[in-house]
Amino acid sequence: MKIIVLGAGTIGVCTAWHLLELGHEVTVVERQAGAALETSFANGAQISVSYCEPWANKDAPLKALKWMLSKEAPLLFRPQNPFGPGLHQYSWGLQFLANCNDAAFERNVQQLVALGAYSHAALKEVVASTGIEYNRLERGIAHYYCDQKSFDTAGEAAALMRKYGVNRQVISKEEFFKIEPAYKQFAHQIVGGTITPSDESGDCLVFTQELAQRCVARGAEFLYEHSVERLETAGDAIHSVAVRALSAGAKGRNVPGSIRLIKADHVVVAAGSYTAPLMRTVGVNLPIYPGKGYSATFKILKPELAPFVSTIDDAKKVAISRLGDQLRVAGTIEVGGFDLTLDSSVAQARCHMLSRRIEEVLPGVCDTRTEAQGGQPNYWTGLRPATPTNIPYIGQSPVRGLWVNAGHGTLGWTHGAGSGKAIAELIHGKKPEMNFKFYGAQA
Repeated sequence: MKIIVLGAGTIGVCTAWHLLELGHEVTVVERQAGAALETSFANGAQISVSYCEPWANKDAPLKALKWMLSKEAPLLFRPQNPFGPGLHQYSWGLQFLANCNDAAFERNVQQLVALGAYSHAALKEVVASTGIEYNRLERGIAHYYCDQKSFDTAGEAAALMRKYGVNRQVISKEEFFKIEPAYKQFAHQIVGGTITPSDESGDCLVFTQELAQRCVARGAEFLYEHSVERLETAGDAIHSVAVRALSAGAKGRNVPGSIRLIKADHVVVAAGSYTAPLMRTVGVNLPIYPGKGYSATFKILKPELAPFVSTIDDAKKVAISRLGDQLRVAGTIEVGGFDLTLDSSVAQARCHMLSRRIEEVLPGVCDTRTEAQGGQPNYWTGLRPATPTNIPYIGQSPVRGLWVNAGHGTLGWTHGAGSGKAIAELIHGKKPEMNFKFYGAQA
């Protein structure tokens, strides 16, 4: 069958790869000049099956209200005009609140762990078959706590993960430093932690671009610098996609501005946060809303003192991962539309928080100097496609032949390989081997 994949982030490229594995003809449409140049570009680098707690929990509403007063808050709601584009934000927010209870939290965790375990296995299969190298570190993920009250609740989260098959262990402060001694300079602030040995880390950008090249080598067509103009339907089915060339292309084959109609048997929308507005054009309303995330990537000055174990800082809710000779710190969610600016006061405060935190926990290990001080901090922001439950939409839409693979929030890198494999199998007529509620599946 001929299949079009819309989006060349890690979700879209993994989808293309697995469709090729099953013998299908694949065309990928991407508005950027290459793969993984938006949300997949500079994420937290963690493959975190065990750290998949949904944002919606019983404590979230009160915390979110309190955090609205802080530019550096881990989760910051920025209310939009409800009579304009903000209508979708408020609808999303109401569904989010409906999931802020213990029953929904555990139900959502169960789904996320099932997808995470399936996806981790799928990633290992892809790496084994392709030999892709991407600064991978298979040393687990550790989580450290800086106040006793938070650490006292760590056992509950770990027990819930173990209930669904993930070996997340609570460890003492001393055990934490045996696993990752790099944080000993911050020892006076750490009270304890957790560790999941089966988790890992690596560079999502490198992996996705390498996999895209292998897709091309297997016959896939990648239409870079092409935007999606519209989805063409006939009756209750999709039959083609209209795309517009944004440039002449590397070989000058395109006429900028020209529109091309591509026919296909199936279309997969894997366009991240932009999936929802595109799907609405054909009458499908999905509660996927952008969560603006931030990261900073620093050159490591003292390799012998930098951590190898990917970690989560509970106090600031940020992930810290080593990528070769660089250190990536990423975190915070800003729910406020499709804004990608880095020069606003809020954005600058959140970026500077990342730099300041690295200097606090790993003093002198990285080059965290500002430009005024002669440094070059590499700040980045991307839109994480979030659902109210944090569970992505993977499956068949009400429009026949139109599929969706989006809404992965902060777990796109963790769930990418499995999401791509699962939707490829569904399109192929197979049933993926995991207990997951696929979008559009019969109850």
